[in-house]
Amino acid sequence: MALEDSAFTSRPESLSLPVVEKGKGPVEEATEVTASTGVFDVSEDLGHVVTTDTTQPGVNRSWKSKLAERQANAASEEYVKKLPRVVEKERGRFGWAKRRKTQRYVEKNGRCNVSHGNMRETYRYLTDIFTTLVDLNWRCSLFVFVMAYAITWLFFGAIWYLIAYLRGDLDHLEDETWTPCVNNVNGFISAFLFSIETETTIGYGHRVITDQCPVGTMLLLLQAILGSMVNAFMVGCMFVKISQPNKRAETLVFSKNAVISLRDDRLCLMFRVGDLRSSHIVGANMRAKLIKSKQTQEGEFIPLDQTDISVGFETGDDRLFLVSPLVISHEIDCRSPFWDMSQGQLEKDDFEMVVILEGMVEATGMTCQARSSYLADEVQWGHRFSPMMSLAEGFFDIDYGAFHQTFEVDTPSCSAHELSLAAARLEAHLYWSISSKLDEEKWEGSSLTNQSGKQLDNGKGGVVGPVSFIVGEITGIEEQSGPGELNGSVTTEQSESEA
Repeated sequence: MALEDSAFTSRPESLSLPVVEKGKGPVEEATEVTASTGVFDVSEDLGHVVTTDTTQPGVNRSWKSKLAERQANAASEEYVKKLPRVVEKERGRFGWAKRRKTQRYVEKNGRCNVSHGNMRETYRYLTDIFTTLVDLNWRCSLFVFVMAYAITWLFFGAIWYLIAYLRGDLDHLEDETWTPCVNNVNGFISAFLFSIETETTIGYGHRVITDQCPVGTMLLLLQAILGSMVNAFMVGCMFVKISQPNKRAETLVFSKNAVISLRDDRLCLMFRVGDLRSSHIVGANMRAKLIKSKQTQEGEFIPLDQTDISVGFETGDDRLFLVSPLVISHEIDCRSPFWDMSQGQLEKDDFEMVVILEGMVEATGMTCQARSSYLADEVQWGHRFSPMMSLAEGFFDIDYGAFHQTFEVDTPSCSAHELSLAAARLEAHLYWSISSKLDEEKWEGSSLTNQSGKQLDNGKGGVVGPVSFIVGEITGIEEQSGPGELNGSVTTEQSESEA
């Protein structure tokens, strides 16, 4: 069976094995799959099967050899049909045909994608039990809240029942002359209800402690104190959890993509941030970090290295007045980690930029932090954010429908470093071209002055060259044949006595 009829019709010539027949000069390519005497060459990348026939032409073969040849052809055909599926499956599994998906360090909603494992010192969580309870999810928090009260009520209810049982109050329920520790406690349920009334300070008045039980008095004081502590602790946890400013960050939005374009003839990396609420963030501050693994000169590999990205710290532009959506700009200069990144390198690079907005909530006075991140494929080169503010009658109208919209602009595809070098070369070319023209005009004026000057006689047969005066510079002085004196740029004549 010819390979041209199989699924792999575009077989490279480099995979063909030449066969030289005896007595013939030209080299032929093997195009047929022969019997088991052939040699198979399987390409791992394309899955081609190439065989070379080692049998000599013109030799008669028996029916057994022909049958073996047919069976080998059928087996090779089945192998060729199955091979592309295996290759495509491995390509899809190992990601050969597509770009590897980058794992985010910070999700778009601000959640840090980090899991802490193999922590053996878990007792440290108990040293800060208040923060541990606040950090629990709502289901666990409600469970702890209910169990804290239920356990204390049951614990002290059991103690009140034990006191009544040990004193014999349960045996003298009908005896009116007997003074119990707690009136109207005739079982565990009544003792449990008395514990609830004591701890919550309800005091219905039906069950009351008597003065004939000093142990009960001490227990009453202890339960009142511990009950106040449990109330303060659990109510404080629930209040802090309810008033956490994490939900305030839900109304602080970041643009889906970041853009790179020119601003004032300089490449800038920009993203947009906005606040959906009418209550503002006081003292808003913006920060940005580049998350990218690197290797030092000594060979040390640093995973997820964090590099600071300036968004106006030197000029104070990082402190925002976030009343309307703002475009945060990072100028790509020599201190920027994107200094040598071009458009082509951006498409192949693998990094993550984390942006952090911090500020104080105006309503509660608590500090709020909103986070987001941008991967390399979420940075659009040669784009700019669409305007979303318009002037209405008496106010400024913000259209949040255009918050994530961008449009293309003319932007060079080279890096900021290359753009800076090109601008420097252009500036140097203009400087030298202007200075050369000025020099030409200066020397042309000097030559004209020398030609129009008259030669002077010094009285001794010597000739003094002409003197030309140009303000601010010396044009040139010819040699003098007589005695004289050079003072600065002027050749003086002889003294009056010699004259």
